[in-house]
Amino acid sequence: MELPVRGLADAQDPSFRPMRVDDIETICEIEVEAFPTPWTAGAFHNELTNNHFAHYLVMEMERRIAGYAGMWIIMDEAHITNIAVRSPFRGRGWGERLLTELRANAKKLGARRMTLEVRVTNRVAQNLYEKMGFRSVGVRKGYYTDNNEDALIMWTDIL
Repeated sequence: MELPVRGLADAQDPSFRPMRVDDIETICEIEVEAFPTPWTAGAFHNELTNNHFAHYLVMEMERRIAGYAGMWIIMDEAHITNIAVRSPFRGRGWGERLLTELRANAKKLGARRMTLEVRVTNRVAQNLYEKMGFRSVGVRKGYYTDNNEDALIMWTDIL
């Protein structure tokens, strides 16, 4: 099932559409800005072409990709794989908007619950997730391979 396209591509209202293979170069630029261990182009290509659980969307502002998010839908659960907003668009509520769109798509695809892992030191992301109803339910010790940092496991119901 394809994710719907919504919104207008102007500065006030982002548009959302399914990620395409030709978006990968831009997505990798955002990955480098956002994460200490960015995913590779090959990883995204595999997600888009081979992983039937994977659903990725991009958020466009002013006809440019301003962010993206991905998840795996397995049975009635959505597992967020990654979510990032390009540096110039951060701090303006667009991450919340992107997560809201991802959550709405998860619900349309049959998910009833949503989960993710987040670095224990990433309070900015944790605050967003808590605002969106996620609650910490545990820790994955040494989850991040770049520095052996722990990850909080967070869950929420999709209503």
